[in-house]
Amino acid sequence: MSEAQASEPKTPRARAVLAPLAMTAAAAILLIGIAPFVSDYVLHVLITSLYYTILAASWNLIAGFTGQFSLAQQSFAAIGAYTSGLLTTTFDLPPLAGIACGILVAAALGFCLGRLVLRMRAIYLAIATWAFAETVHILLTAAYSITRGELGLTVPPLAEGMTPRGFYVTFVLVTLACVLALYAMLRSRLGIFMRAIRDDELRAESLGIDTTRVKTVVFTVSSALAGLAGALYAHYVVVLSPQIADFSEMAKLVIMTVVGGLGTFAGPLIGAAPIQILNSYLAKYGEWDMVIYAVVVIALMRANMGGLVALIGKLRRGAPSPART
Repeated sequence: MSEAQASEPKTPRARAVLAPLAMTAAAAILLIGIAPFVSDYVLHVLITSLYYTILAASWNLIAGFTGQFSLAQQSFAAIGAYTSGLLTTTFDLPPLAGIACGILVAAALGFCLGRLVLRMRAIYLAIATWAFAETVHILLTAAYSITRGELGLTVPPLAEGMTPRGFYVTFVLVTLACVLALYAMLRSRLGIFMRAIRDDELRAESLGIDTTRVKTVVFTVSSALAGLAGALYAHYVVVLSPQIADFSEMAKLVIMTVVGGLGTFAGPLIGAAPIQILNSYLAKYGEWDMVIYAVVVIALMRANMGGLVALIGKLRRGAPSPART
């Protein structure tokens, strides 16, 4: 009896660890299992969706869970991509070493930018990070002798002869590893501090939380994950252009996260792929694609402000949908 009582408190903790691991393993089996049955084009769309999933999830970490509205996430992906691309082409480094350097440079710049701007709040923070993002975009375009500008920088693939299915499996495994890392982070003490800052920063400070330090740590981690996504993506597309740092990319991340459910763990995971698939499908309509895209997004958000996570929750509970008038 005493042994049962002693082991009982450990059960919830064990479940908290084993449940996400089991779900991740199931997701890996499902995602990798479909690879032999789809075309290379479908694999390309799925790979791109996984790239945006990492970016959206990392942005949700700082915006959704910490309440800091940064507009520079796509810039850190570009920094990771170009760092890895330039090092592998200029110094003949292996792609894996280039990716590691891309992560480190993105994290370092994220830390420096965070120290400079995270004392700002609301619109001031958004403007400061937008200015940084535009500066990166201009530098990538103007520094033709280094980045090749709009002509594009050719970088080596992740591995010679790697097939689209090989790239897809790699992206699946990296994405799931990032998801597990974010889950562990959100369940840690740091995750509690993040939510406290989001809910009421002044109250969090009064409780002894070093809000600037917490925000800087989260911003650095978020930047590093974006750098990882960008560096890995660089060795998949093999030709980089400043388009990767365009502000439209940031807008896409915001839409993916909000449609999925801002401030929820599952939001970016279920919002990124449908938005990217929709975007790929609408590309055939030329200039009308953004009009149709905007109408679909507005209709979805008008029907359910909480995003897909809230909508799925209501359907599971059997609650009626909110009025649309």
